[in-house]
Amino acid sequence: MFDNTLIFAEDLMTRDVAVVHPDTSLLTAVKLMAQRHVSGLPVVDADGTPVGMLTEGDLLRWHGEFSERQQWWLDHLADGHDLAPSFLKVLKAERRKVAALMAREVRTIAPGTPARDIAKLFYDNNIKRAPVVENGKIIGLVSRFDLIKAMVKELTEE
Repeated sequence: MFDNTLIFAEDLMTRDVAVVHPDTSLLTAVKLMAQRHVSGLPVVDADGTPVGMLTEGDLLRWHGEFSERQQWWLDHLADGHDLAPSFLKVLKAERRKVAALMAREVRTIAPGTPARDIAKLFYDNNIKRAPVVENGKIIGLVSRFDLIKAMVKELTEE
C-alpha cells in the first residue's frame, strides 16, 4: 500500500508518549492505559531507554498467581517448610510490577523509517506498536491505528 508514498515514522507518530518503568505497579500502569486510552505502553529504564513493552494482551494473560513451575521452585526453596509470610508478601508484590509482565523484546524504529517498512515490521513480528527512538530515547510511538489513518489519507488523495 505505501510503496509510492513518502510517509515516515516522524509523520505518523504520537509525540506525547506515556511510559512506565519496570518497577511501576501494575495498578498505576493499568490506570495510565485507561486514562490515555492506549492499549500498550513502552517500558523505559532510568535513562529513558526502551527496555520492554506492556500491552493489554500481557495484562489479559496475567492470572496473578504463581505458575506451577514457580510454585515448585518456592516449595523447593522452602525445603518442605512454609516460607516466611513476609518473604511471600515480597514475592507477590514483585509479581504486581510491570517487570513481571512486560515483553522484554521491544522493536523500535527510527524517525525516518518509511511507512511501508513499519507495516512490514508490524506484520512480520505480529506487533501493534513500536516506539520511535532517536539517540536511544523515545521521541514518539507509531501504532497500527496510525498506519490506518495514513492509509485513509492516501486513499482519499487517490
